[in-house]
This record gives sequence, C-alpha cells and structure tokens, in this order.
Amino acid sequence: MTGTTSSTEPDDPAAAPARRRIFADLTPLRVSPDYRRLWIGNTVSWMGSAMTNFAVALQVYDITRSSFSVGLVGLCSLVPLVFFGLYGGAVADSVDRRKLGLYSSSGLAALSVLLAAAALSGFHQVWLLYTVVALQSICGSLNSPARSAMVPRLLPTELLPAANALQSVTTTSGFVVGPALGGVVVGLFGFQAAYLIDAVAFSGALYAMWRLPSMLPDRAEGKRGRASVLDGLRFLATRPNVRMTFFSDMCAMVLAQPKALFPAIAVGWYAGDAEIAGLLGGATAAGALLGGLFSGWQSRIRRHGLAILLSVAGWGLAIAVFGLTRNLWLGMFFLALAGWMDTVSMVFRTTMLQAATPDDMRGRLQGVFIVVVVGGPRLGDFLAGSVADLTTPTLAITGGGLACAVAVGLLALRWRGFARYDARSPEA
Repeated sequence: MTGTTSSTEPDDPAAAPARRRIFADLTPLRVSPDYRRLWIGNTVSWMGSAMTNFAVALQVYDITRSSFSVGLVGLCSLVPLVFFGLYGGAVADSVDRRKLGLYSSSGLAALSVLLAAAALSGFHQVWLLYTVVALQSICGSLNSPARSAMVPRLLPTELLPAANALQSVTTTSGFVVGPALGGVVVGLFGFQAAYLIDAVAFSGALYAMWRLPSMLPDRAEGKRGRASVLDGLRFLATRPNVRMTFFSDMCAMVLAQPKALFPAIAVGWYAGDAEIAGLLGGATAAGALLGGLFSGWQSRIRRHGLAILLSVAGWGLAIAVFGLTRNLWLGMFFLALAGWMDTVSMVFRTTMLQAATPDDMRGRLQGVFIVVVVGGPRLGDFLAGSVADLTTPTLAITGGGLACAVAVGLLALRWRGFARYDARSPEA
C-alpha cells in the first residue's frame, strides 16, 4: 500500500533504542530525504502562514477598529475551506499530487506577495483582505489533501505514526510561535514585512514539492478518469473503522470544546481579563506540542483504534475536571493534559486514515478529514456557548466533557471491531 523504495527502509524496528525512545521519533526524517524536505518546508511555511493569519487580523482591526470585522476573517476562511475541502480531496485523487501541491503552494505564496504589495502601496481596504483570505483558504483546501496523501508514498506503514507525530509538532508550534512572531514583526516593521516573510517562507515548501517524484494516484484498472466526491463518501459508508475515526473526533470537538467560553471564564472564575483567556488557550496548545515532542512511544502501539478511544475519552474527562477547577494553574494543567490527549488521538486517527485507505481514495478521505477538523470545533463553540447561556459555564464544560467520554464509549460498543484494529494488518 506504500510505494517505498530502498531509501525508505527503516532500521530494525526491534532495536533496543527504539523500544526505549521517549522523544519524537525522527526516523522518518533520517530514512527518506523526500519526506525530510517536505516536513522542513511545510514547517517553515506553516510558521509563515500562522504569522500572516495573525497579521491580517491585526490589519483588519487597525483599519476598522471593529472586533466584528475581525471575526469575519475567520468566516471568510471557514466557508471556502469546508466547501472546497471535499472537492480538493477529489482533485488530489485525480491528478499528479506533486503538481497539485506545487501549484497550490505557489498560489499561497503569490497571495502573500499581493498582501505585501497592497500594504507597501498604502492600499488599506478590508475587502481586499477578506478576498485574499478566502483565496488562501481555497488554495489550502487543494494543498492539504495532496500533501497528506503523499506521505504514505514516501514512508513505510510502520513509520506513519512517527511522521504524523512530527506533523503535530509542526502544526502546534505554528499556532504557538506564529502569532507571537507576527506581532513582533508587525510592531517593528509593519504589516508588509510579515507578508513578505511568509512569501519567502513558502520557498521551502516549493523546493520540497519540486524535488519530489511524480505522484499520480494508484488507481485500479477500470477506474480511470476524474475521481468523484460521491464515490469517496460511498467508500466511507462501507468502512466502519475509517468512519469511526471521524465519529470519535466529532465527540471531542463538538461535545467538549470549551474555547468559546475562555473569555467568560477568565472574568467569572479567575477575576482576570484577556491575558488569562490567552493563557487558557495557550495551555491546550502547549499540551498538544508536548504530546508531539514526547511521542516516541506511539510508534510501538499497534492497537490504534483502542488508542483513539482512550485518548478521546481522556480529552473529555480532562475537560470535565477543568470545568470543576477554580485554581488557574490546576485548570491550565488539565487543559494541557487535554491538548496532549488530542495529539495522541490525531496521530493515530491520521495514521489509520492513511494506512487503511487505498491510495486512490486518500485525497477524498483527507478532504472529509479537513471538513471534520475545521467544522467540528465551530459547532462545538456554538454548542458550548448556547449551553453556557442557558445554564452555566460549569455545566457546559463539565457536562460536555462527560458527554464526550460517554459518547465515545457508546460508539466503541456499537462498533466493537474498532478497538481490535491492528496496525500490522490495517483494515478499513
């Protein structure tokens, strides 16, 4: 299922150092030069993108002085990402994924140049920023499924958990470092500097894509032509293990998502302000980052379905306990623990999606993954905010966390084969 070559053969997996590994497993970076370039380029470009996203929000507020206008930035990004997520997956299953990744990355770089040119020329118009954000979201919807579908072609199956843990380090470090770096750069050199740095950062991703071999999907005989989104959804309907990866994530993101309540909690529980709300959000991100950095043990786990069930239940219980705390540092600890559990869940969910899905379906299933990952937390924010307004933040958070744990337990009882899923013989 993985198109690997001799250059990607791992060291003896039974070696003692591997058994004792604690920190993130760097074997994927050592054995595959193509994957190494792709990971480094993606890490650099992701940092730049996170910096640009923050800079755009700052610029919108600088122009309008309206928090509502800043909120519309997220909407302009969300709608195209959800709509084009499925379509981007179908495109990734129809064309050379290398070219798709190269062209979409080039589009993202060009949009950053456009933002920089507008800032340098003094063209400060909110509509332009909204338009660019929407176009960036479309390019990202094409880029992400193609890039994710490439990884199983560059590495053997047993290294996919380590590769996905490394990807989690990229993602969470970008969320943590990108906004901070963006604020410093904008403060010292202006918006145009942040956008130009982002454009230059994309050179790493472009170089990595350019060096890759052609990556046409491995499609079965008689299935030539453009891939269909509906075929991808039909495939998902017949694959309970893959489907369960989405259901379990929805339990966590919809039922136990407290982020929207952080501002109210900062004031009501801790007599604080925006800085306390930022600490609460940062605690979850820090826990997720630590989960990626200390992920060496995950490569030795074979029962991926059971690991997903336990980590999602762990997320829900950590959130539930956070809802009962009134000590800031204790609350941050449980949020960090929830972030750690989220990384564990993400690593095994992504690995299962890559390993148990045929190559010609990976793009479309990754498109569904994007919709779930992006749409789930938004639904969770709405649900948490609604329940908190009708009852109390404590009930919304603790009740949601417990509901998450119960829901994933019921799913495990309904699809018992998911807990028995073995990475050594992946079945969808």
